[in-house]
Amino acid sequence: MGDVGHEQHEVKRARYAVAAVFTVHGAVTGSFATRVPWVQDHASLSAGQLGFALAFTAFGASCSMPLAGRISHRFGSRTALRGLIAMWTLALILPSLATNLYLLCLAMFVYGASAGMADVVMNALGVEIERLLDRSIMSGLHGMWSAGTLIGSAAGTLAAHLGTDARVHFALASAVLTALGVLTAGFVLDVRPGADEEPPPRFTLPPRSALLIGTVGFCAVFAEGASLDWSAVFLRDRMDSSAGLAAATTTGFMLAMAVARISGDAVVNRYGAVRTVRAGGVLAAFGGLLVVLAGQPAVAMTGFALMGLGIAVVVPLCFAAAGHAGPNPSQAIAGVATITYTSGLVAPSLIGGIAQATSLVVSFCVVTALALGLVVFAGVLRAGTRGARAEVSPQAAAVADPRP
Repeated sequence: MGDVGHEQHEVKRARYAVAAVFTVHGAVTGSFATRVPWVQDHASLSAGQLGFALAFTAFGASCSMPLAGRISHRFGSRTALRGLIAMWTLALILPSLATNLYLLCLAMFVYGASAGMADVVMNALGVEIERLLDRSIMSGLHGMWSAGTLIGSAAGTLAAHLGTDARVHFALASAVLTALGVLTAGFVLDVRPGADEEPPPRFTLPPRSALLIGTVGFCAVFAEGASLDWSAVFLRDRMDSSAGLAAATTTGFMLAMAVARISGDAVVNRYGAVRTVRAGGVLAAFGGLLVVLAGQPAVAMTGFALMGLGIAVVVPLCFAAAGHAGPNPSQAIAGVATITYTSGLVAPSLIGGIAQATSLVVSFCVVTALALGLVVFAGVLRAGTRGARAEVSPQAAAVADPRP
């Protein structure tokens, strides 16, 4: 009984450690998002050029994400996460140092690569802990990521309001977040492969079920990525708002997402995944409509907040559905993660391209249409709320008695 109690204590401690890492990861994203207008002005970029540079975030993530599994296999999940979360927090400094388009493209490539690898490892650990506990925790973990973006964006809002140089802001934020990330990553499960287990392949095609579920995630994460990186620019350019008010719009969006994700499990348990996502799609589309039609900053800010509420729980539910779909849950989850996160990284650049050709209003018309896609495709998530749970993987079984 003592050994069992010790094992349960270790798993719970690992759960809190992963939640803290999610928070740190989100804080980097929130810090950057609120200072995008500063980065754009510092590098003297148009909306189209900014969107082009942000596309390199997606390129970096796409190139690096397949490597995360191999790194974790080689060094173990704990050491891998320590190194990758430090790489991610330090990468925050790079965009503020870029003085032209080419340097910003290079900075965003490294930024995206480090983000993608850390993201894969920490989500994989979350899934393993969820299986060991035999209950859902992924929504709460993503809620902690949203809470981290809120913390980061709140600090960014203050920095923008005070007119602080983003190079100073990012350097200070990076130092604090690196220390926190490395410290908390030291308490996660140390998942290691079996002696005869082959390294994961560099690339595998996701199953059809993952593609269908990924369609839902694509719609939600596209709206999330667009709002994170362009809400502040929208308020500044369309509403002639101050830097502080523009940054506060991004903070409000992330606050709405954090609240919805942290409380999302209760809603899903009562109404089910499909109805929750469909209702969220309606709410997000209404928020997008408010943004498109807004004539005052308060209306646009309300619209972005409603979009955050509507799309918040979609990604955690996509992971849950993938875990119950098909004979290989891990492969399905990886496929959904690739589709959803690539969507979020590509969205800002596409929004910029559309804005350059037309306007930001037209860009958010596209976001509103994709929000309605949640209503149409929500039915594919039904598998995530019914049926037997996936079996515990060999890696998860191996960490039932975690070792330092």
